[in-house]
Amino acid sequence: RQEGMERGQITLLTRLLSYKFGTLSPMVTQRIDNARPEELATWGERVLSAKKLDEVFS
Repeated sequence: RQEGMERGQITLLTRLLSYKFGTLSPMVTQRIDNARPEELATWGERVLSAKKLDEVFS
């Protein structure tokens, strides 16, 4: 169940980032796939105000 929720967070974050910033590099995709749930939540919030992709992960 937890794994399913985490996979959902990964999918949503990846889609939001792709929509806002275009195609994601394999490095970014791997970073998202390996992230802890807390990181996914933080990045998900940052995507709303970020002007550049690197602002999401800083």
